[in-house]
Amino acid sequence: MNTISYAKVFMETLDKQMVEGATSGWMEKNAGQVKYCGGNEVKIPKISLNGLGKYDRDGGFVKGAVTFSYQTKSLSQDRGRTFQLDAMDVDETNFGMAAGNVLGEFQRTQVIPEVDAYRYSQIATQAIAKSRSTEYTPAASTILHQLLTDLGKIQDVTGDGAQIVITMPVLVAAMLNEAQGMSHFFDVTDFSQGSMNFKVKTLDGSPIITVPSARMKTAYTFYDGSTTGQEAGGFAAKSDALDINWILTVRQAPIAVSKTDVTRIFDPMTNQNANAWKIDYRKYHDLWIPDQAWDGVWVSVKPAPKQETQGEGNN
Repeated sequence: MNTISYAKVFMETLDKQMVEGATSGWMEKNAGQVKYCGGNEVKIPKISLNGLGKYDRDGGFVKGAVTFSYQTKSLSQDRGRTFQLDAMDVDETNFGMAAGNVLGEFQRTQVIPEVDAYRYSQIATQAIAKSRSTEYTPAASTILHQLLTDLGKIQDVTGDGAQIVITMPVLVAAMLNEAQGMSHFFDVTDFSQGSMNFKVKTLDGSPIITVPSARMKTAYTFYDGSTTGQEAGGFAAKSDALDINWILTVRQAPIAVSKTDVTRIFDPMTNQNANAWKIDYRKYHDLWIPDQAWDGVWVSVKPAPKQETQGEGNN
């Protein structure tokens, strides 16, 4: 298999792994009507309609307007890395397996957590800015009441027909499991993500997706991998980041796009830097919630710790 064929296989496999492995992978199904034009731009369809008017028995129907347009969005997250596999360790016959293992592990341990963290932080910060959030400190005695109250804020607008996905950190979910009266609301349902189907708990019919707490913060620094102190790359929560208790979203609201845009492979004879296979990995990704879909979003965050103030006269 030549390097071009390897690259194509790796790109298709990595995109599939991204959808199925990320806790936020279900959001990518909503990108079905998004046009990807290559590079860092996508076009998102937008439909605007008039409401009902009065029917006149003589004049007939009141004319309505339908506006269909595309909004051009840029994928703001342009991330990448390059790896080398020494030719003495990897020959052409086992390169595919070795490279696949490296890229798969890299995406599982580094890329997927970062993409999850970015998506959840974007939803949370925008929800706070749009007054679609609540501050709450989780407690076993009140968590069920607060969560149902927040769900009601969405259902009051969207009705009961829209499926609402509950995303919460593992530790908050564990507290919810212990809440008094929780057994009356819990059930289990099938949840699809890419080609995978798995069982998840539901609260009053809404599936609960649990996420490692490190990915559920309101703000992160995404390291460039080259600046002093950032060589290791990856991401970390900012010092002023708030903990996210949960994110409630109508399933169709978030539109997530993730593209392994180019996976370039150079064999040892082509690689000018070393006698090694060289793999370039580049990932574009981003997330948007259309303006008209924010009624289907609610976020709960833990309040920031109160700063201790120094009393007057103290040194």
